This record gives sequence, structure tokens and C-alpha cells, in this order.
Amino acid sequence: MSLATRRDAAGPAAPASAPALPLRGLGYLSVTALAWGLNWPVMKLLMRDWPPYAFRIFAALGAVTLLGLVALAQRDRLWPRRDQWGRLAVSAVLNVSAWSVVAPLSLFWLDAAEAAIIGYTMPVWATVLAWPVLGERPTARRIAGLVLGLAGVTLLLGGTLAGAGMAAFQAKLPGAAAILCTALMFAGGAVFTKRWPVQMAPVPLVAWQVAIGTAPVWAIALAFEHLDLGRVTWVGWGCLAYVAVMAQCVAYLAWFRALRLLPAGTAAIGSLLVPVIGVVSSGLLLGEPLGLRHGLALALTLGGVLLAARR
Repeated sequence: MSLATRRDAAGPAAPASAPALPLRGLGYLSVTALAWGLNWPVMKLLMRDWPPYAFRIFAALGAVTLLGLVALAQRDRLWPRRDQWGRLAVSAVLNVSAWSVVAPLSLFWLDAAEAAIIGYTMPVWATVLAWPVLGERPTARRIAGLVLGLAGVTLLLGGTLAGAGMAAFQAKLPGAAAILCTALMFAGGAVFTKRWPVQMAPVPLVAWQVAIGTAPVWAIALAFEHLDLGRVTWVGWGCLAYVAVMAQCVAYLAWFRALRLLPAGTAAIGSLLVPVIGVVSSGLLLGEPLGLRHGLALALTLGGVLLAARR
């Protein structure tokens, strides 16, 4: 049996039976959280120079190319098995299209910090979806976590109503709907992947998901957007490079490595660092408000997610 075949047979996230270097695993997890957390203010900066979807074409091309080269260097099998195409397509839509197609819409109405807080209610929704799909009945602790998470989202958006009136609150509803849809899709992707995993090595699996998941972006960008590269500043090009290399390549590669070195539960809880970093970095880099309401909403949401994630 070849090396590539052995890797494919192992599946996308075969955890190590006895992690030899847990500190290294935590390091990989920190890289993932930092890369994805900083991606929130980067996305907001990108939209100043780039149309919201055109840049994703360039980022996806760069990410797929880089991941393909890494897969070739590792001698991974690049082509999915015939019986895996259906699972791969569904997984790509839920995991990648959610963030590439739906999530950018939220930033037209929400601050990056608000979008980050709402988006990372995902583990709560995954808990709910796991009941009918995986037969994992939610415990009282998980139900309490769901209530806490919803309380955080309500406080976040309700503060706008109290501070600026009904009109301002209603103005944010489309963005909230878009990012909640993203969270639900991503939660569905997590449950789907656990129930029907794609039998493929991690690096080419990520490359295929990025390629398939961003396919609708081409249609949207070509139909509705006009790209003028002359108006893209050095900040815009730098943000594009960050998304392609860090958010789509380095973060995912570090994530898969962390899953091999750490228990899956530890890695999942570690991903909750992402909205914390997203909120703080948005305040520091973009000057977005970081008031008491944001802190309380973040505490409630993270508390709910942590409570729901515990067994």
C-alpha cells in the first residue's frame, strides 16, 4: 500500500492515540485561533478596496495553489474517490460557502466585532443539530448553554435598539440574519462531516473544499461586481495575501495538526478563542466600539458555548 493510500484511509482527522507533544498541539491551536480571529477586521478592511466577492476569487486561487503544492510535496492523493464526490460537495457548501458567500453580506450592516460574536454561536447550533442527525440528546447543561448564547446575541443587538431606536435596530437585522445563517450552515457542516466524513487526506481535502465552496462566488462577482485593480491600495493587497495564506492555508493546516495532537474536545473549545480575538482586534485595528455591552454579550455567548460544549 502506498503512502498516499495509507493517508487517505486514515480519514481527515485521525487523532493521535497518545499525544506526545500537547504543548505543541496547543501552539498549533493558538495559530489557528489567531489567524481566524484577525480575519474579521481584515475582512472589513478588504471591503474598502475590493468588491466583497471579487477578492475571494483571488484568495481562493492562491489558497488552492499553495495547498496543492503542499499536497504534492507530501505525496498525498489529490483526486477524491468516486464515491466521495457527493460528501465532498455538501461539505464544501456548508463549511466554505457559508463563509465565502453568506458571511460577507453581514458586514454591510454589522461591525466586524458584532459579526464575530454572532457567527461563533456555531457550537450551540451544532449541539442542537447533533440530536436528530447523530442521536446526541442535549443535556440540561447544553440547553442552558443555548439559552446563554441566545441571551448574548439578544443583548448585542438589543443594545442598538436601546441606544439609537427601532430604526437603527432594524437596520442591523439583515446583517444578523446573514451571519446567523452562516453559523447554522457551518454547524450543519460540522455535524455532516462527523456523520459522513470525506475519506481524503487533510491538505487536498481543504483545497477541494475551498475550490468547490467558492464556486458560487465566481457567478456573483462576474454578474454584479466591477473590479478596478487600480484603486486597490497596498493595504488591500496585503489583506488579500493574509486571507489566502493565513486564513485559508496556515489556519486550516494548523487546525488539522492540532486535531492530531490534542483531544477533539480540547481543540473545539480552543476554537472559541476566535471571537475573542475578533472582537479585540476589531476594536484595536478599526476603532470599533468596545463598550460594556460588547463585553457582556461576548461573555454570555462564550459562556453559553462553553457550557453547551461540555459533556
